[in-house]
Amino acid sequence: MNQFHSHFQQSTEDRRWNRLAITMDSFHQGFRHEYDTIFSMADGSFSNKYRLSLAEFLRTATSFRRHLEIHHNIEERYIFPVLAKRMPSFRDNEKHRNSHHSIHDGLDRLSLLIAKYSEDNTKYSPTEFRSCLESFRDVLFAHLDEEVADLSGENLKKYWTIDEVDLIVI
Repeated sequence: MNQFHSHFQQSTEDRRWNRLAITMDSFHQGFRHEYDTIFSMADGSFSNKYRLSLAEFLRTATSFRRHLEIHHNIEERYIFPVLAKRMPSFRDNEKHRNSHHSIHDGLDRLSLLIAKYSEDNTKYSPTEFRSCLESFRDVLFAHLDEEVADLSGENLKKYWTIDEVDLIVI
């Protein structure tokens, strides 16, 4: 549990400052859980342990990919442009956007595997599927942590007033 989950112990002002980080962290915890679940089931246990067919497992993986893609698209179109006005890390070609590109590359490779296995389920390879997931795990998890840290009240105070932070919607 990180510092933002203890937000009940924070003062009202601290909760206002950390609202963006708390909200983003909630989304990101969901992505970590989805990733870990898919990775765990990719060894083939989706069938015997979870009683899913390959098609159902691949739909689960597709849902994860779509959820993450939609989340990133919203960030890139609506949130980052607002934050980028004052925060260098959210500008074009900076760390958050660059990591998005790496993550999207991994998601594109995942999509190709899902299509391949959907077309011919005899080609399913737990090793290949897990390798694909592992290829973008570190950048994904680091990115999720970095975004939350950059949205922490402590960091936002360098660039915004509390009243301005209250107006930022995520």
